[in-house]
Amino acid sequence: MDAEVFVGRACELLAIPSTSERPADLRRALDYVLDFVGPGFTVERFESGGKPSALIYPGTERRDFHVILNAHLDVVPAPPDQFRPRRDGDRLFARGAQDMKVTGLLAAQVFRELAASLPYPVALQLVTDEEVGGRDGTRHQLDHGVRGRFVIVGETSGLHIVNESKGMLVVRLLATGRAAHAAYQWLGDNALVKLQRTVASLKNAYENKAPLTFSTDADYYVVGKTRGEVCLEFLKTWKDAGIPNADILRAMTINGYRVSETEKTRGPIKTGFFADMIAVPGNPLDDVDALKNVQFVMKDGQVFKKDGVMTPAAFFHGGPVNGWRIR
Repeated sequence: MDAEVFVGRACELLAIPSTSERPADLRRALDYVLDFVGPGFTVERFESGGKPSALIYPGTERRDFHVILNAHLDVVPAPPDQFRPRRDGDRLFARGAQDMKVTGLLAAQVFRELAASLPYPVALQLVTDEEVGGRDGTRHQLDHGVRGRFVIVGETSGLHIVNESKGMLVVRLLATGRAAHAAYQWLGDNALVKLQRTVASLKNAYENKAPLTFSTDADYYVVGKTRGEVCLEFLKTWKDAGIPNADILRAMTINGYRVSETEKTRGPIKTGFFADMIAVPGNPLDDVDALKNVQFVMKDGQVFKKDGVMTPAAFFHGGPVNGWRIR
C-alpha cells in the first residue's frame, strides 16, 4: 500500500474517539480495522464488559497459532482537538498516533498481505480495553481458549524487542458491617473502621522497615484526570499512615530504581546517569502535595514538559531504548 494512502487511512482511524466510556466508538474503531483487513479471513467476535474484540485468521478453524499480532484500538481520554489528526513534516499528531492505533493498523496491513501465504498459522488479535486493564479483551479471549506460541504487541519500543515490562498488582478491599442505631452503636459493626486498618497495615510495614515503593501508573480512569493525577491521589493514604515526606519521596524514586534493578544507571543526578528529573514550584519535603503541580519534566535528557506545558514533539518521540527496556 502506498504510504500516503496508509497515512490517510490512519488519520481516519485516529479521528474516532475510541475511549473506554464510548462503547459505540470502540465498536466503530474495531469495525474500521476489520474492514481494512478485508475479506478472505475468519473473524471471531468477542465481547465482555461492553468491550468488543476480535480474532482474525486464515482458514476456517482456530488453531494453536505460532504468531499472534496483538493491537489495542482504545485510547485514553483527550480534548476533542486531539482527535483531529494533523501532520507536521514527517510527524503525525493525534491521540493514539503512538499508543497505538497507527501500529495497530500497520499490524493489520502486514497480516492481510502475508497471513494467507505463511507456512504456519498466524492471527490478528484486536482489542478495545487495553487502557483499562485488558481483562475484557486479551484476557477474555484467553479464557475462551485463544492460544499463541509467540505474541507481538506493537507498542512503541524504538523498534527494539522488549520482552519484559512492569506489571501491576491491584487490590480491591471490601469491608462489610452491620448497621445500628446511633443510641446503640455497640450493636453495630463499622465497615469504615475495618478499612482504616489498611492504613494501619501500611504504617506497620513502614515502621518495620519493609521496603516500600510507589507505583507510577493506574489502570482505571477518573473523568477529567490523567493517570498521573489519579496515581498521586494515593498520596493521601501514605500521609494518613504518618509516613514522612522524605520517605514517600524515597519510595517514589530511589526504592523504585532498586526494585527495578536500574539504580546503577538511574536515580541520582550524577555524571553518566540518565537525566530523569522533574521540577515543582514548592518543596515536597515540606508539603508532599507539591508533587501534584509538576511544571518541568525531563526524561533521558529530553524535555517533555516546560513551564507546565507539554512539548508535543518530545512526547511523541520513541526515545532511546534503555532503563526498564533493558530488562
